[in-house]
Amino acid sequence: MSFLSNRVEKLAESETLAMARLGNELKEKGVNVINMSLGEPDFATPDFIKIAAKEAIDKNFSYYTPVPGYKDLQEAISAKFKRDNNLNYKPSQIVVSTGAKQSIINVVMATVNPGDEVILPAPYWVSYSEMIQLNEGKVVEIQTDYKADFKITPEQLEKAITPKTKMFLFSNPCNPTGTMYTEKELRALGEVFKKNPHVLIVSDEIYEYISFTEKMFSIGSIPELANRTVTVNGVSKGFAMTGWRLGYLGAPEEVAKACVKIQGQFTSGPSSISQRAAMAAVSADPDVVHTMQVAFKNRRDLLISLMKEVPNIKLNNPGGAFYLFPEVSSYFGKKNGDTVIKDAKDLCMYLLNVGHVAMTPGGAFGAPNYLRLSYATSEEKIREAVKRIATALAQLK
Repeated sequence: MSFLSNRVEKLAESETLAMARLGNELKEKGVNVINMSLGEPDFATPDFIKIAAKEAIDKNFSYYTPVPGYKDLQEAISAKFKRDNNLNYKPSQIVVSTGAKQSIINVVMATVNPGDEVILPAPYWVSYSEMIQLNEGKVVEIQTDYKADFKITPEQLEKAITPKTKMFLFSNPCNPTGTMYTEKELRALGEVFKKNPHVLIVSDEIYEYISFTEKMFSIGSIPELANRTVTVNGVSKGFAMTGWRLGYLGAPEEVAKACVKIQGQFTSGPSSISQRAAMAAVSADPDVVHTMQVAFKNRRDLLISLMKEVPNIKLNNPGGAFYLFPEVSSYFGKKNGDTVIKDAKDLCMYLLNVGHVAMTPGGAFGAPNYLRLSYATSEEKIREAVKRIATALAQLK
């Protein structure tokens, strides 16, 4: 007899966390594993943010917080949205959560009914599809590839929208591809959305400060789309605050209130200390994290140059985030001894066990012919990782 629900039985384990776990298990056995599976900056949280947190402890910010976050933090986030993104969310439209992941599930739970269609440009972040299916929505994928820089066209979007479409959910810059839509490209997609006012747009902009080409453009800043766009962000990636668990969203008033209702029943308000730390982060000039952005760009350039030397690997040139998403299907069907590579998951396990490099198979992101490598690690480890990958792949015949 099982006490588990059908819901949890259908829920897949996060592939990114699963690969990190397998890599750690090998490490515990004494194997020198280079972990390129998790999207976590290897920098320390900036000192001015840590000082704000320490001051909050000393000032006894140790009590329950308002469900949507402290009022002054809502005001600071509202000002940040206006300053950086030309978004006009009032403080009452801001909901602060325990990570951007909670912000997204709040929106999905607040808006998606059974049978509603949610459009995901593929590849997409691993948890999007699971969140939608958990809420009995239907995932509609728009497939892209490295040759198109993993970007959808207005024609593809128009074709995917039906009367049952409730939401369009995407990340920009994108996890797992690093793709970043330009203002011109988003305005072109916006013309399609203008003709389909029944579609809620959810823009996950958690990698906003890790962009290498041009200033990121927020689709919610298009006036005709402002009243039906939810913008999700947080402090984890841009400020190296993954463990602080602090995300936020700006949403139409109705959606924001619904998210507060849901959050009030599940977790209530996020950590008081994390909120005071986030207050310092979002109020700061974004230039304070410029050195991290430069380091990530240098790592991207290094990883691309090295991976281009590996035979039969196909790449795009990502404009942001800290991921590379190579196409690797030419290695499917090859083998090394008794090990046969049937798909990307097999290839990931092979590279982990033979090359001792942990990465994530693309199937979890809706792209089964790809792998995701995170370059949120040192240049020394990047060089060694690619050397190991090349050596292991060369043994496949």
